[in-house]
Amino acid sequence: MLEIKHPTVSGAAAEGNRQKFVIAPLEPGFGHTVGNALRRTLLSSVPGAAVTHLRFDEALHEFDTLQGVVEDISDIVLNLKDLVLRSHSPEKVQLRIDVLGPAEVTGAHFGVNPDVEVLNPELHVATLNGRARFAADVTVERGIGYSGAETRPASSTIGDIPVDALFSPVRRVAYEVEAIPGERDTASDELVVDVQTDGTVTPSEAMATAGGILRRLAQLVESLAEVSLPEGMDPAAASEIPSDLLRPIEDLGLSERPRNCLKRAQVTTVGELLSRTRLELLAIPNFGEKSLDEVTARLDEFGLALASGD
Repeated sequence: MLEIKHPTVSGAAAEGNRQKFVIAPLEPGFGHTVGNALRRTLLSSVPGAAVTHLRFDEALHEFDTLQGVVEDISDIVLNLKDLVLRSHSPEKVQLRIDVLGPAEVTGAHFGVNPDVEVLNPELHVATLNGRARFAADVTVERGIGYSGAETRPASSTIGDIPVDALFSPVRRVAYEVEAIPGERDTASDELVVDVQTDGTVTPSEAMATAGGILRRLAQLVESLAEVSLPEGMDPAAASEIPSDLLRPIEDLGLSERPRNCLKRAQVTTVGELLSRTRLELLAIPNFGEKSLDEVTARLDEFGLALASGD
């Protein structure tokens, strides 16, 4: 029988937004198993914030031109995608920028907002000549992974420009596995994970978030071998939602909007839904408070609840 060793995690001193973590000792082969799982989760599932929509006062679409502005709108959109943002709100936040030329428009021109911080105010956005005016509304949302502009619902607002959004605050993840020599049958793996973020979260915070996601998924798989009902489930509801947790989320009877949002986020079963926290659901694009209230209400009817924590 394989006896799993009890590894520890230690972090080296952070260098800016970069930090290395050592996980050891691991059973031979587990270094790559854990390292690959952490890397993929760090890059795809840590919540962050990004620009999702843009509307200029004096332009109707992304192929229009702004008088007196050196860059075309396509270049401005690319520049805005490089904004490093920290959002404290689960809802959409609209930022306003209004600058008269001659001037260089930067991230600092968004000013102070209680819900959104711009961590790279020096970022170049546009160059204005003469008395040109740069006036626009920028929408910031929280989410996970990547969201293409084409996946967003059509807006009725004239001049609204959807923007491709990379929400992930994790910029780079690399890992190495080294063998720790030992006596026969006692050799171990040492996993070194190198994490670099954009500064909106620290590498240790990103690692903790990824670890929490993997832990909840592992607990979900572990629960399949248990005869008892999941924690918090009313036995009377067992006939309506089976304890195997593999039934599709359609069985909850959700309306179209939250159901489609969950599917796009790869949440397709009741068990996968129960592994998510409120904050993780709110980070899903277009999944707002109303959708969250509906989901929690339906789960409550069956004696179920979302995962606890942030």
